[in-house]
Amino acid sequence: MGLVELFLIAVGLSMDAFAVSICKGLGMKRLNLKQGAVIALFFGGFQALMPVIGWLLGSQLAHIVEPIDHWIAFALLAFIGGKMIWDALHEDDEEESGESETLDLRELFMLAIATSIDALAVGVTLAFLQVNIVFSVAFIGVVTFVLSFAGVAIGHQFGRRWEKPSQIVGGIVLILIGLKILLEHLGILVL
Repeated sequence: MGLVELFLIAVGLSMDAFAVSICKGLGMKRLNLKQGAVIALFFGGFQALMPVIGWLLGSQLAHIVEPIDHWIAFALLAFIGGKMIWDALHEDDEEESGESETLDLRELFMLAIATSIDALAVGVTLAFLQVNIVFSVAFIGVVTFVLSFAGVAIGHQFGRRWEKPSQIVGGIVLILIGLKILLEHLGILVL
């Protein structure tokens, strides 16, 4: 597998993380580069970790995870998207007093897993192709990190102008990403 193919795989795998990063940026009152880096690190790290797990498992356990991976991704994204919509609609005015925003690491952990489950199957494929796994997963992780960091900044630009509506839209986008993953894996949606 050449560098061009690996880049296309990395970009393809990182699109869900990019979209979710935009959603995370939508909710930021101020662009916090440190938080953007943490978000990008979670997504890039998990996009690199999941292919390693898939590569190590090879085809032995792929048949166990594959039938339910889309349900896991859908449930996590729908839950978090629903929570974003709920928070936007029920936000207290007291919260807008200027308190510093903190990242919910549990939520970020679930989002990182949900957006990187498809990378597990890619890892199985990489095992069959006998590629340099260290370089491949590092490359995938870096591409995802860069796109996720950019997604946070892009999302913030929109969110700053339309905070509450953009948070609702962000939640809807997460739910739709989960639904798309589910429908693709069930064979209802073919893209």
